[in-house]
Amino acid sequence: MKRLYIPLLLFLFLILEGVAIDFLPSSIVMGNQLFIPHWVAGFLVFVAVLYDNDNTYFALIYALIFGLLLDAVYTGILGVYMFSYAISIYIVENFKKMLHRNFFVVVLLGVVGISIADLLIYLTYLVIGMTDMFWQDYLLNRLLPTVLLNLLFMIIVYPLFSKRLQRWGNEQLD
Repeated sequence: MKRLYIPLLLFLFLILEGVAIDFLPSSIVMGNQLFIPHWVAGFLVFVAVLYDNDNTYFALIYALIFGLLLDAVYTGILGVYMFSYAISIYIVENFKKMLHRNFFVVVLLGVVGISIADLLIYLTYLVIGMTDMFWQDYLLNRLLPTVLLNLLFMIIVYPLFSKRLQRWGNEQLD
C-alpha cells in the first residue's frame, strides 16, 4: 500500500493544478502575468531528492507518466510536459548527488527544476508555433511569476512531506 502513496499524491497535485488559478484573486489573474502551477514538478523534485537513492529513478519514471497525463488532460499536444518534466528531473537527480539534503537545497533544486521545465515547455511551444511571446515578455510575465508561485507551494509543502518521503525512501530498501 505504501508504494501507492506517491502516485496518489502526484495525482492529487495533478488535479489541484487545474483549479489552483481559480483560488487566486481576479486582479492577479486578469493582469499581464501568467501564473502556471507546476505542482507535480515541484513534488517530483521532492521525490527525486528525498525519496530516491543514488541508484533508483522513481522520480524520473513518475515524471514520464505524470507528464504524459498532464499532456493528455491539459494540453492538446502529447509529449511536451512529459519531455520537459523528465529532462528537468534528470538534471535535478544529477545535481542532488553533489549537494546535501536540507530545506534550502531542496527548494533551490525545486526552483531550478521548475525553471528548466517551464523553459523547455516555452521553447517547445515556440518552435512548433503555438506561442509567439517574446523572450523578455516570457521572462518577466511568465517565468518569474510561475517560479514565485511554485516556490510558495514548495515552502508550504516541504514541512508536510519531507520526513515522510525520507522514511518511505528508507523503507523501500527493506
